Amino acid sequence: MRVLLVDDESAARRRLTRLLASFPEIEIIGEAKNGLEAIDVIESLKPDLVFLDVRMPELDGFEVIRSLHSDAKMPLIIFATSYDDYALEAFSANAIAYLLKPVEEPRLAMALERAIKLLASEGERAEDERNIRSLSDHAGARTIRRIICRKLNRLVPLNADDVLWFYIQDGIVRVQTRSDSYWTNYQLSQLENSLDPVIFFRARREILVNLSGIKAIKPYEGSTFALLMADQQETEIVVSERRARELRDRLPGL
Repeated sequence: MRVLLVDDESAARRRLTRLLASFPEIEIIGEAKNGLEAIDVIESLKPDLVFLDVRMPELDGFEVIRSLHSDAKMPLIIFATSYDDYALEAFSANAIAYLLKPVEEPRLAMALERAIKLLASEGERAEDERNIRSLSDHAGARTIRRIICRKLNRLVPLNADDVLWFYIQDGIVRVQTRSDSYWTNYQLSQLENSLDPVIFFRARREILVNLSGIKAIKPYEGSTFALLMADQQETEIVVSERRARELRDRLPGL
């Protein structure tokens, strides 16, 4: 079983490496010390199993899962967590494997036994993946401040405030800044629910706008508006009639 270790604490990675040396069926193929490295290494090395720390700077374990390439095969995940981390009952309720830190060998052996069984059963593995993605999406209901974007073969972490708008094109959620564009694995509805609602506004079904990135607003046909954005091309985004009333409520004086 090809295994990847992801933890921002080097001591935790060393401890896990030492414990895993007792299991001959395990081959550690790499490590990552933060969420951004984890995404890159998971997609490039394609491990069978990832020991994934829940709490890490910038990107936590759930954000790593949400940011993986949509075409990438999901590895088995064993979360590493502390008592005060994301509610342990959520892991238990979803039948998701986790280890309390500091990791102890008996619990590790049980988690590995479970992983071996999942690898042998496509049906149970698929169910495990659905549970993990569901839990990760639920954990993502918190406000997102950093978004992993992609361009060519690069991963680009952006502050949410730097994004002028998100839009759907050919079924892909794309990201526009003042000077460049990217794409992301997030769904538009997920972004709308997780970004700061004071700042981001659903201008149309397919467009989510950063209100602070509007350069000017002008009346449009009927009772709606056109938003002139602060990118280099000064892109114009028309607000749907259904959303125009909400925009008036959000920006008194329109």
